[in-house]
Amino acid sequence: QVQLVESGGGLVQAGGSLRLSCAASESIFNFNSTGWYRQAPGKRELVARITVGGTTNYAESAKGRFTISRDSGVNTVHLQMNGLKSEDTAVYYCNATVLSRNNWGQGTQVTVSS
Repeated sequence: QVQLVESGGGLVQAGGSLRLSCAASESIFNFNSTGWYRQAPGKRELVARITVGGTTNYAESAKGRFTISRDSGVNTVHLQMNGLKSEDTAVYYCNATVLSRNNWGQGTQVTVSS
């Protein structure tokens, strides 16, 4: 059972920055991809993802503001979020995919005040 533990959420003013971290219980290279999703009231949506080969994908709303990175030495994936907007307010979930199987963290709340 893969364990994913998120940290780094909180309350920030619009225009500010936060860095989310996701610590995995095993090597992140065991996963086809790792990434971040978010959920405000409504559907959970992809924010950013990095594949085992290093390819990154971002939601249009995240491009130019957010950066996903990984630290394989500590099995951790980060999401650096700059220029935060009120519409970024959501619960952010770490995701690790192995073939078609999704693994999720418990989520961390990000609240951006305007």
